[in-house]
Amino acid sequence: MPSVMIVDDSMVMRKSLRTMLTQAGYTVTAEATDGDEAVALFEQHHPDIVTLDLNMPKMNGMEVLKEVIKKHPGARFVVISAVEEKETVMEALKLGAKYYILKPVTYDKVLETMQRVGQA
Repeated sequence: MPSVMIVDDSMVMRKSLRTMLTQAGYTVTAEATDGDEAVALFEQHHPDIVTLDLNMPKMNGMEVLKEVIKKHPGARFVVISAVEEKETVMEALKLGAKYYILKPVTYDKVLETMQRVGQA
């Protein structure tokens, strides 16, 4: 199973995603609470997939996408955000996110998306 890094400033969301993913057999290699930490931990762990919130302190999710994908074009991101504006969704996908899931998330939606990204 692919390794996953969870990036979200909400402890509740990180815990929920960690539970969903580990129950499905994924290995959560790192968790970040802000964009700066996400970039540093990506460089350290090189996870197969990153779940990424957009609204975070220090560096937002769009900036994380730009910075990591510039150095690692094959990085696979799944944005999980409450931001539902079409322009934001399109920008995230244009920057390199593989999928965009709106919060609140369901177990089935997260796992279906992770399976698709893992096969890409």
